[in-house]
Amino acid sequence: MDGRKTYRHMPPRGRRRLSGQSKFDQVVLSFALAVCLVLVSGLLSITASPAEAGNAIMRLAGERKVDALRVTVGNSKTVETDLSFVDLVVGDPEIADVMPLTDRSLYVLGRKAGTTNVSVYDADRRLIGVIEVEVGYHTSRLRSELARRLPGADISVSSVNGQIVLDGIVPDASSMATALKIARKFSPEVMNSLTIGGTQQVLLEVRFVEASRSAEKSLGVEWKAITDNLTFNAGLSGLPNNATPFGTLLGKLLSSGVDADVLLKALEDRGVARRLAEPNLIALSGEKASFLAGGEFPFPVQADNGTVTIEFKKFGVGLDFTPTVLGNGLINLKVEPEVSQIDTNTTVETAGIAIPSLIVRRMRTTVELRDGQSFAIAGLLQSMTRTTKQQLPWLGQVPAIGALFRSAAFEREETDLVVIVTPHLVQPARPGQRLRTPLDKTLPGNDVDFFVNGKSEIRKTVLAGRIPAGGHILTISRGDR
Repeated sequence: MDGRKTYRHMPPRGRRRLSGQSKFDQVVLSFALAVCLVLVSGLLSITASPAEAGNAIMRLAGERKVDALRVTVGNSKTVETDLSFVDLVVGDPEIADVMPLTDRSLYVLGRKAGTTNVSVYDADRRLIGVIEVEVGYHTSRLRSELARRLPGADISVSSVNGQIVLDGIVPDASSMATALKIARKFSPEVMNSLTIGGTQQVLLEVRFVEASRSAEKSLGVEWKAITDNLTFNAGLSGLPNNATPFGTLLGKLLSSGVDADVLLKALEDRGVARRLAEPNLIALSGEKASFLAGGEFPFPVQADNGTVTIEFKKFGVGLDFTPTVLGNGLINLKVEPEVSQIDTNTTVETAGIAIPSLIVRRMRTTVELRDGQSFAIAGLLQSMTRTTKQQLPWLGQVPAIGALFRSAAFEREETDLVVIVTPHLVQPARPGQRLRTPLDKTLPGNDVDFFVNGKSEIRKTVLAGRIPAGGHILTISRGDR
């Protein structure tokens, strides 16, 4: 058996005249059967809109062998034929179920989304016609729910080949995700043809800062000087020994509105902090952007058959981020920064080659910020301890007096990695608009500037006033300044 199901309408045996009471009973019975089928389909179905509930009867004409019928899941339609039939064969009874009402009418109930067909045969086993049945979903309810939840979106809904198709324009990626989530409650298979109106691009300013433990002591005076709730003490030279990490204090500074660049510049001047990288990445809303400032080192990999191949491992300062512009003005950020360096002290021997390991500090987080707001990721502490011993040969090993001829040095270094992230909503430059570069305000220095004044670049000075459209920028000579 191929899964098809056959239904047979049994005509009355022989010819006999029916009395008036028998005809009346037959009419009442047929009417009651039809009412019962309609009530059962109403209990099984989702309430259909007037557009879908209308046109509940279609006709299969004798001259047209194939006709199409569309019914929603849980709803039914009645098909009338011009000729009497005896058998009905359904291709897939799990998609649609049929039931003969009379010898010229049948009832089709949608059970599962998909397509199938119903073949209609007469008493001589001749094909009367074929009904191509497509069972879809109730798109009217989904359409009204999308209009209620997303009033700013223009979404059209259709049901094609057992799946819901969403088409139209949404204002942002968050609205698209909401529309897909709602549609999947009606059908597990959803085809997304939505587009986001306009281009939303996010510029991410990232600063990788590495500060030593002594930065906390240098930060002590600065912290008390710029906060209102603490009293400035000019004699204070540092923080207590149990001071909080540098990243925690920096996070407090950012939350209080203090410009972190000013503080970082002061710490860089003292040599207690350094900026590892300052990448600026731009990505479309919902797309991923990556950055790597470092390199790749090769290492051999031995396969099962004994062959050795070369693969490369990345190291340095890297960043992966995925921005999503939300409808309420927020920017959802999935940030994955990473800082790694080669460790030659820990190696692995492979095929006679010493392969170094990597010291990695990696984090992964999801935050929501507004345009221009910053947040800091910190707490990735790294502690390194070095012990150095020096001694005179033989004399340093003599008991008791050997300590006079040897020396030991103990050094401990602790660093804290801080990542500061600031998103901005940006638009591309207009056609013909000239973008600024670092060389717009400087000129290369001559020999006197370089050898006498020690300047490789000099500041460019231009005449004040309006520059005509066809004119030139005039540079004032040094003698006129």
